[in-house]
Amino acid sequence: MEKYEINVIVRTTYLPEQSDETLNRYVFAYTITIANTGMVAAQLISRHWIIEDGGSDAQEVRGLGVVGEQPLLKPGDSFEYTSGTAISSPVGSMKGSYQMVAEDGLHFDASIPEFTLSVPRTLH
Repeated sequence: MEKYEINVIVRTTYLPEQSDETLNRYVFAYTITIANTGMVAAQLISRHWIIEDGGSDAQEVRGLGVVGEQPLLKPGDSFEYTSGTAISSPVGSMKGSYQMVAEDGLHFDASIPEFTLSVPRTLH
């Protein structure tokens, strides 16, 4: 077991009621579970996202905490939250990192693996 280890799990949902495909606005919710699988308590201080649409547009988002919180995760603890984003194409992706501070003062990044944002296709 690693001393500093944060596991990030993502689930995404397309929100058709908030999207407007005629205006190239596709809105997605994502639910993230952050679990401390390491041996030292760590606090999530800030986040860094790279959000890409299906074309060449990418936006970077940085900010303190997540959904207004800076959760402290003891070993074995997890924190779940839901947020959202809008992109200009039916398919895009997100990736990034959480900036963490361990109980012993070490600063480290917890990687958020890249995940796909995709409008589900319906068959008639």
